[in-house]
Amino acid sequence: RIQALLQFGKHSSADIARKVKILNFAARPVLKKHFPPIMIALMEGRRCQINHHNRAANRKLDRVVSPQRLVYYRDNWYLDAWCHLREDLRCFALDAITEIKLLSKTAEKVSENQLSQEFATAYGIFTGSLTYDAVLRFSPSCARWVAHEEWHPEQRGYIDSEGYYILSLPYCNDTELIMDIMRYGAEVEVLEPENLRTKIKESLQKSLKNYQ
Repeated sequence: RIQALLQFGKHSSADIARKVKILNFAARPVLKKHFPPIMIALMEGRRCQINHHNRAANRKLDRVVSPQRLVYYRDNWYLDAWCHLREDLRCFALDAITEIKLLSKTAEKVSENQLSQEFATAYGIFTGSLTYDAVLRFSPSCARWVAHEEWHPEQRGYIDSEGYYILSLPYCNDTELIMDIMRYGAEVEVLEPENLRTKIKESLQKSLKNYQ
């Protein structure tokens, strides 16, 4: 449909495709058949029964959920939903859902305010209601790039007297934050909190053992 609409313009879709390149990074494929029932459930306020693969525990579990919204984040799809098994909000990666069945029962409705508190106040897709503040210090050479990046809407940052970039941001679950910190290697140091600093140190020590 997009290609057909582009034909009415001055340049064809083929011309645009040659000039504009979009690359996905670490995207995990989702079964296309999952989107119609999820969208129906979202728009009509219905529940779904899903079979979800918990990769951390390496087990699959059937559960009934009330979908609240669909999220596209870092080239991957996620479903924010009320889990009737856990009686709490959960975020499910769509690629980890192996089966989905649309149910007729009315979905549990969660307010926008509650959704925002749970999913939008802390760092990344691994969110929660209890937040902490991470304080990171980036090297002067790295600061030229990181100072222009947005890690979180409520982040605070400044360049200190020695040229280091000090970045402060809220987080809850530190899984994704640790991965982002690690990709900067020796160019970044965690100043606070101490438990996050310890986790980064332990992770670096484990990585070093792989090369000994």
